[in-house]
Amino acid sequence: MTEKIGPLLEQNPSHFLVEIKIKPTNNIKVFIDGDQGVGIDQLVRYNRQLYKAIEELGTFPEGDFSLEVSSPGLDEPLKLQRQYLKNVGRYVDILLLDGTKLEGKLTGADDTSLTVEEEKGKGKKKELVSHTILLSTIKTTKIQIKF
Repeated sequence: MTEKIGPLLEQNPSHFLVEIKIKPTNNIKVFIDGDQGVGIDQLVRYNRQLYKAIEELGTFPEGDFSLEVSSPGLDEPLKLQRQYLKNVGRYVDILLLDGTKLEGKLTGADDTSLTVEEEKGKGKKKELVSHTILLSTIKTTKIQIKF
């Protein structure tokens, strides 16, 4: 499946594949993101092109499959370094492999780690503490929705 998506994404280098999920019911979910997001019109185009490619492959000879192409929602954890880079400046909830939870502002990301600024205390005692977290120690990272 990945080999069919790659050429589609070459049309727009700022778009990238995040994940493919295939359920036993032949429901295929493809998550595509972009450095500046992905518009609904582009997702519809990817869906049509990919649907046609899957039909031509003959993987599902009875045509008994469904395809969903979308960008990952805010409730989906970040999976790729490009997603971390795209979200620098936003607030995140991080769950580490050891069960530790941390929330703060994502201030940086590179190939191996993140930098998160955590607010501790309130009022005059409020201070900002910077944490560098190795990507290999992270179980999940989700974007916080703040109003």
